[in-house]
Amino acid sequence: MGPRVSLPLEDPSWSDRESGAAGGRSSDASGAAERRRLTGRLDPRAGKPLRILHVVQGYAPAIGGTERVVQRLSEEILRQYGDEVTVFTTDAFSAEAFPRPSLPRMAAGWETRNGVRIRRFPVWRTPGALLNVVQGVAFRWNLPFNEHLRTWYGGPIIPLLSHAIRKFPADVVAASSFPLLHMYDALRGAHRGGKPCIFVGGLHPEDRWGFDRARIHRAIRECDRYVAYTDYEAERVIARGARRERVETIGLGVDAEPFLAVDSADAKRRLGLLGGRVVGFIGQLGVHKGVDTILEAMPAVWQRCPDVRLVVAGARTVFASQVESRIASYPPELRPRVRLIEDFPEADKPLLFAALDVFALPSAFESFGITYLEAWAAGKPVIGCETGAVACVIDHDRDGLLVPYQDPAALAAALVRLLENPELGRSMGAAGRRKVLREHGWPAVAGRFRDAYLRAIHA
Repeated sequence: MGPRVSLPLEDPSWSDRESGAAGGRSSDASGAAERRRLTGRLDPRAGKPLRILHVVQGYAPAIGGTERVVQRLSEEILRQYGDEVTVFTTDAFSAEAFPRPSLPRMAAGWETRNGVRIRRFPVWRTPGALLNVVQGVAFRWNLPFNEHLRTWYGGPIIPLLSHAIRKFPADVVAASSFPLLHMYDALRGAHRGGKPCIFVGGLHPEDRWGFDRARIHRAIRECDRYVAYTDYEAERVIARGARRERVETIGLGVDAEPFLAVDSADAKRRLGLLGGRVVGFIGQLGVHKGVDTILEAMPAVWQRCPDVRLVVAGARTVFASQVESRIASYPPELRPRVRLIEDFPEADKPLLFAALDVFALPSAFESFGITYLEAWAAGKPVIGCETGAVACVIDHDRDGLLVPYQDPAALAAALVRLLENPELGRSMGAAGRRKVLREHGWPAVAGRFRDAYLRAIHA
């Protein structure tokens, strides 16, 4: 992690600056040629760096998939192209904090991380806390305006954000992700300031509470370009009225090198997991991530494979206490077979993935599932659920397996199949690694995103 420099809330260095009004699978060579064409013909400030403003709900050290993606994207665009990349974000460590005044927050203001300029805005949390019961009742009874109550409850409520986006000197504004309130601030602020707005929506259509909202699709129809992570997501927004020519699919990226460098046996030794096979979940301990299904499935796995250890590793959330309670409810002879690792450093991820024999993320929904890429980079087979975008990411029976959501018996059967057929698991892991190296390196993915920004500027 790069050095952090604390700055005042208003950054005077910007006052003197000029005010600025599918699947991502192309080869690196053709992508580079397209990039040169776009840069030469579309960049209104040819010869100068682009001024990119990313707007996102959280940024390191905040936790979450979108938060990590925007950080890596920002740093890679700056590294490759020398563009001026700025991030507007919140003072929260996770989106859970938006309606919860008791959760800790970071200092608001400006800072710099790895060359990326970051402004953290204070979130007004009290309204969300007050709306908790009201929005839940309104949603269950499908009352008028319930989608607006859900949006205000989820936040983040940032009174100054839209104005700050309007005034900021950027060539393009790219906002991530729905269903959060800052997406509408980004659209309003960008257009009032004469700047194109790109949405990277990260939709989970299976999540009715979060994404069954007409206002999301009205906003998508108004943005200048929409980036979907999968073709599944792209077709869903087009079906709801987005113009096909403004929608494109760009899969996510991963830095594969750290995962390639760790030996599996050495990782098991360092983590105290020698002497057996290892099943693992690595990701945020969220209620929809399927950790409960894994814990329900493991007793059946242990009947067939008693030497197997389970590793559950992830950032602690409000749901984490339920995970701990479920592990504690196991019979005494089973509890030692489970290893719970919370809030581990990001640098430990390659070690954790290397120690696994099978990776399972049986979540209710994902906009993509970047941990599948990390598991594949480590050469591991994966198991996900046959729902939504995940079915576009995992090639069933080639680089992983798909099972029904919340089906512990099916998950147990899939785990046993891979554990009892190690050659099959190695074959799937190798196929996944080839896919990652071919399609999902961050340098190429960042270039595709930048091309989308240039197309929005030119439109």
